[in-house]
Amino acid sequence: MSLLSDEAGAERTQQRESFRLTNVSSKLSRSETERLDELVKKHGQQRGEFIRQLILDELARDSGEPAASPELIEIIGLRLMLSNLLEPVATGQKITPDAFRGIIAEVKKHKRALAIKTLTNLESA
Repeated sequence: MSLLSDEAGAERTQQRESFRLTNVSSKLSRSETERLDELVKKHGQQRGEFIRQLILDELARDSGEPAASPELIEIIGLRLMLSNLLEPVATGQKITPDAFRGIIAEVKKHKRALAIKTLTNLESA
């Protein structure tokens, strides 16, 4: 009898694939760095996150997949959480800690795809 089920092992493998393990770097001149820092400050992000998002957006654009902004993804995530939590609360049902963690996990799993689907629907409308 194994200690871990196949499902738990597959879930861990999927989680590990989302870890950020590879560093990608480039050297910039002083003036380029200053311009980058101004742009990053204007967007209110950390330099590394800003550069990462630029790379991911370009990869998505190259693949033909529409790029969803981090803000839209989080708004969709909040909408998903609210829609999954408000009904039980409004009807007086108790939400167990396990159920709450399950809802959060499901939201994390689906929010990006739903944001992209929302963008695609808006573009085709």
